[in-house]
Amino acid sequence: MTSTHQVLHENAAAAELPLDRGPYECLVTAVLAWTGSQSLPARDCEQLALQLTGHAREVAADVRRLAERLPESSGRRALADMILTEADQRLGAPLKGTVQCVQERARVVRSLYARLDRLTDRCSDSAPAVPSP
Repeated sequence: MTSTHQVLHENAAAAELPLDRGPYECLVTAVLAWTGSQSLPARDCEQLALQLTGHAREVAADVRRLAERLPESSGRRALADMILTEADQRLGAPLKGTVQCVQERARVVRSLYARLDRLTDRCSDSAPAVPSP
């Protein structure tokens, strides 16, 4: 059964609309700030992990699309492929109703956004990127 969340994202992707990144970045920041003493009901953890998993898969699709535009011999493409492979493995692990599982999914989202940003900076302009000070 397809969730409404996935259907909306599939339609957004077809229209080439950007993902709604802000709420997920806030969620990732909050989840990764949880301490070892944090306790949530297992069902809440499962729902958060599902939300992060679905979003991570959408970000991964964007990373994959941008990476495929690069030459096969590109180091940036190879790195994106490695990150995508790792993300696929981590997202393929069974969901658990634990804070650790939610934090693992949040780390995947964070790493995919970092790679997406690097690819977007490099792919959006034909001029070389200027390193930040």
